[in-house]
Amino acid sequence: MSAPLRVVVCGTRFGQIYLAALARAPERYRLVGILARGSARSRALAEQYGVPLYDAVEQLPDDVDAACVVVSSAVGGGRGADLARALLERGVHVLQEHPVHPDELADCLRVARRTGTQYVVNTFYPYVEPVRRFTSAARALIRQRRPVFVDALCAVQVSFDLLDILADIFDGLRPWSVTPVGDSRGRPLTAVHGTVAGVPLTLRVENRMKEGDDSSSLLLHRITVGTDAGNLMLANTHGPVIWSPVLRTTSDPLGLWFTGADAPDVGGPTGAYVGGPDTPTWSTVVRDVWGDGVVSALDDLRDRITAKTDPLRGGQRMLTVARAWKELTEGLGYPETSTPDPGEPLTVADL
Repeated sequence: MSAPLRVVVCGTRFGQIYLAALARAPERYRLVGILARGSARSRALAEQYGVPLYDAVEQLPDDVDAACVVVSSAVGGGRGADLARALLERGVHVLQEHPVHPDELADCLRVARRTGTQYVVNTFYPYVEPVRRFTSAARALIRQRRPVFVDALCAVQVSFDLLDILADIFDGLRPWSVTPVGDSRGRPLTAVHGTVAGVPLTLRVENRMKEGDDSSSLLLHRITVGTDAGNLMLANTHGPVIWSPVLRTTSDPLGLWFTGADAPDVGGPTGAYVGGPDTPTWSTVVRDVWGDGVVSALDDLRDRITAKTDPLRGGQRMLTVARAWKELTEGLGYPETSTPDPGEPLTVADL
């Protein structure tokens, strides 16, 4: 497909990230409209990008190729899945921002298959560069050595994509299980024990949210894949990625460790960065890292359109992720209200 895809963005809160991302790849994507409820923000963005503002799917022109649905689905109290279905019925390919309830996801896949369109759920963070770097290294690690544990930490609103990251590492989640550990009410983190792809999993979730403000979370993702050779850790969603080999020592026939300065160092460094120690600023994350991730997700959608891929191909894994996420969140229970006072920003110099 040589001509740019003509794309509409639905929703203008987090949809701002998608709008900016489309401008990063004008040779592949052309923004042709915004679909929203007509707020002052939506009107301002339509004016900024020089495109029409629509408030109903029926108003869209017939030559729209694809839509980015960046509106909450039913699990978030929104109409994202309804929008996705209406767009698919019109023959418009859809990239929908997560999370999506498994029943809604299955319904959209059926509509896509019937209408000859593509429907892809964008779990977002698996597409950002530091996570892709971690996933690639983790896949290489478990091809060579036996995984013995996974330890993960996340905010509840990014638990869906955490599961997709794990599914990418292990080529799926099954055998899968999760069991919350004890009563966590009043505690900032809820502990969960389970298995992912048969590997023992320890997961801690910040099951607290502030309505309408995702920035109230204390963290996004931290994941460690442990093997018999060492541990690979994504310290933060945006890096760094750190390899920590297991302890290696050498001794003489008497069992003495300290046998002189010329003794061989069989273990090497106790840790190393995969891809370097630097991490982006938050401004760079929002402006560049997330934008590049959206373009990568759109490229996947574009490839599926060009190849006329069966919508259920790849959709089955996402259904597994969605069902696992439903099981996890039901076990966690309804999030508590988060009202942290972040205060003034701290830098490493303050420490």
